[in-house]
Amino acid sequence: MIFKMRAVSKSIYAVCAVATIATVHALAAAPAGIAGRWRTEDGSALVTIAPCAAGARALCGRVTQLLVPEPKGGFRDAKNPDSRLRNRPVLGEQVFSGLLPAGRSWKGRGYSVKDGRHFAATLTADSAGLSVRGCVTIICRTVIWTRP
Repeated sequence: MIFKMRAVSKSIYAVCAVATIATVHALAAAPAGIAGRWRTEDGSALVTIAPCAAGARALCGRVTQLLVPEPKGGFRDAKNPDSRLRNRPVLGEQVFSGLLPAGRSWKGRGYSVKDGRHFAATLTADSAGLSVRGCVTIICRTVIWTRP
């Protein structure tokens, strides 16, 4: 009986060890967090990245503050490919959607209000800031955003 108890006890420890190693491995593979406020590369706006909806796994980003004086009537999404949307304000505009962990980065869709283009977005946080890579077909551009 004692032998059986020790064998069961050892197997419980083995299962716990495997579970711990799997958890540590999963955490090591997760990308750095990108939630919070970020200043765009040109310093014109702050974008807040947060869950797309309550309890959502995906993250979205919205323009939450403009850091430059607005013209009369405010900045508008004037270059939007959909002419019906060209008069909507830039403040509050969603510029990232569906960002999900992918290796060391977050991948989803982006939108540039400067040129009215949608792009494949890859965001990676590190000590220098937030690397924002946007690709339209094979043409890509990377900029660095910083914390305010």
